Amino acid sequence: MLHFLPIRHHGVGSAKNVCYSLESLKPSLILMESPPECETLLEFVNPDLQPPVAMLAYLPDNPQQAIYYPFAEFSPEWQAILYAKKNNCAIRFMDLPLSNTFALTAEQKTHTSETEEIIEETEPITDHFYEQKVEQIHKHPMQHLSEIAGYPDGEIWWEKMFEHRNQNEAFEAISLAMNSLRENLPERKDKTEKLREAFMRKTIRQAESEGYKNIVVICGAWHTPALQNMPPKKDDDELLKNLPKVKVKMTWIPWTYRRLSFESGYGAGITSPGWYHHLWEFEKDVAIRWMVKVATLFREKNMDISSAHLIEAVRLAESLANLRNFREVSLEELNEATQSVLCMGDDVMLKLIEKELIISNRIGKVPEDIPKVPILEDLEKIQKKLRLKPEADRQTKELNLREENNLQRSILLHRLILLGINWGKKDSYASQKSKGTFKEVWELNWEPELVIKTIEMGVFGNTVQEATENFVRQMTSEAQHLSVLTDLLNQTLPAELPKALDFLMIQLEKLAAVTTDVIELMKSVPPLAEALRYGTVRKTDISSLENVVDGLLARIFIALPTACYSLDNDSALQMLDHIFQINSTIHLLQQQTQIDAWWQTLRMLSDLQNPMISGYANRLLLDSQVLSAEESEQKFYFALSVSQNPIFVAQWLEGFLKGSGTILLLDERLWTLLDNWVAHLDKDIFVQLLPLLRRTFSNFSSTERRKIGEKAKNANQVKPAQSLAQKESNFNTTRAERTLPVLLKILGLEK
Repeated sequence: MLHFLPIRHHGVGSAKNVCYSLESLKPSLILMESPPECETLLEFVNPDLQPPVAMLAYLPDNPQQAIYYPFAEFSPEWQAILYAKKNNCAIRFMDLPLSNTFALTAEQKTHTSETEEIIEETEPITDHFYEQKVEQIHKHPMQHLSEIAGYPDGEIWWEKMFEHRNQNEAFEAISLAMNSLRENLPERKDKTEKLREAFMRKTIRQAESEGYKNIVVICGAWHTPALQNMPPKKDDDELLKNLPKVKVKMTWIPWTYRRLSFESGYGAGITSPGWYHHLWEFEKDVAIRWMVKVATLFREKNMDISSAHLIEAVRLAESLANLRNFREVSLEELNEATQSVLCMGDDVMLKLIEKELIISNRIGKVPEDIPKVPILEDLEKIQKKLRLKPEADRQTKELNLREENNLQRSILLHRLILLGINWGKKDSYASQKSKGTFKEVWELNWEPELVIKTIEMGVFGNTVQEATENFVRQMTSEAQHLSVLTDLLNQTLPAELPKALDFLMIQLEKLAAVTTDVIELMKSVPPLAEALRYGTVRKTDISSLENVVDGLLARIFIALPTACYSLDNDSALQMLDHIFQINSTIHLLQQQTQIDAWWQTLRMLSDLQNPMISGYANRLLLDSQVLSAEESEQKFYFALSVSQNPIFVAQWLEGFLKGSGTILLLDERLWTLLDNWVAHLDKDIFVQLLPLLRRTFSNFSSTERRKIGEKAKNANQVKPAQSLAQKESNFNTTRAERTLPVLLKILGLEK
């Protein structure tokens, strides 16, 4: 005899009703809506396999093609599996095999892309096109029933009608409702759904032919009418004939309640897995126990919650449920009571409840003896050894790299980033503060999808280290630009991969030798210099990096003046940024030979016909005190002289003042010269130059712009002009030296 138990995946009421039905029916065989390949994983179901977990199916040759079948403790299918294990009952999975599903999906993608191309190029929009669009906006079947009952959506209706009720008659009512829906709604044009239902019917027929008398069929509610009202066997056989196949592998992986929720994009997801777990865990005093959890959470956040608050909140929730004619208090009433009583009407703290309790950060556990691909097994061993447990909730780890365990943790996280397994993200602000301090701050957040990415990276090696080294070597071999290699080098250094690093350095030198684009050379130097200047605590030998940086800088010094000759305004502005980076890099390295060569290059740039480059080069020479005050003043006079083209003057000034207007505020002589120049411009020329001047001053900080405006406003009260040379002669060195000990202490540089 067949007994149909139409369920909702991950439904508490469905799970409880399934348990009750199985205990009363005592079936000889359970047929369940899951692919047959998943049966191989049932042998690993034991107390060490703790939900939420998921069956993972993937293609060995293409691990990105994967399907998950998640289970929570309150999933009806999970409870059916536990019943079968406990009572030695036969259980079979009857859904369409994954070997067919994957192959059909690949065919469908190919067909869809080809069809889109044909339609795009030749065909007009047809009636078939509109039929597809109607199919896309087809209502969810439960929505029709919920609207009749007066509920805003099918999820709320289903929860109120079934998830809060423990009665076996619910299955019969669901079957009748689904039969009515499928009889009255238009037939869905879903080929995969038809194949799935045909295979389920085939499995049922086979079980009956084998002599099983008491069979329980557990399936999604929508499929029940298709399995109860079977068409002729030959129709199903014809439909399932000659289906394509591919090879599939299976394993168990940990899952999370967040990934079980709708917000994760999971098609069969639920809105409140944490709440459902609570309903499964407690059958009595549900509202009271929930409010205790809420109070505990709020008190952990230093909120004052008294016993009176809890009593009033529970009473309000129960009163709301009675007013709405509900048999049990639901999450909706509890949230409203919480907001009114505990949150004083504010809904901000409800976001915390939603994250921590309603959805929850619960993560499952998978035993170590379950077969895994080698790289995944290696990763789990390293995680266990380093006591770096994957957590579903975001957590912050501060690693002191002088401790061996923390150093190895850092190395692992850097290797995973190289592989694209983004379990950890380095805090950029903390990283800036921690240069040279042996400290890293990481934000860790484990997602189940990272398992797939790990399996995918298994093609590069059987261990994390081997896979990372081989992956870096491949990326190095494929790199066509110097900047790509330097970025890769910067990521490889903290991952402690000596073999890959040696190969990377060789390729870097080769590519640098044939690179003629000076912009490409300039982009590549800063990350290399940073690695060379700050080094690494990972005992990685980077001495060969110094020769690479020296060679790159030498080529930049030679090629830069020529590269700056024929630049338009936009190109010149971009070049200024690269020159700024190189200037900062050279001062970071603190090598006097490189500094002298750079100053010589800047002197050549300062005499160029390109006004922006010339102005900026003079500014850098002035900041570095390479030019004397008198020489700098002469160059400024020459650039702003009346013999110069006004546009040339404006562009030279833009380059000279790039990044800072402080020099105008401090030097009265230059201020007066600029002020006089602007004052004596013809009206037409001033209007022509105004956009350039505004662009220059818009790059200054708001404080600098305000002070420059105040100074221009009070121009008549300015003291007699004083040149840079005069200011230098009035500088009191003795008084300045007295401030050095205090400054060193403030900066943390005192010896």
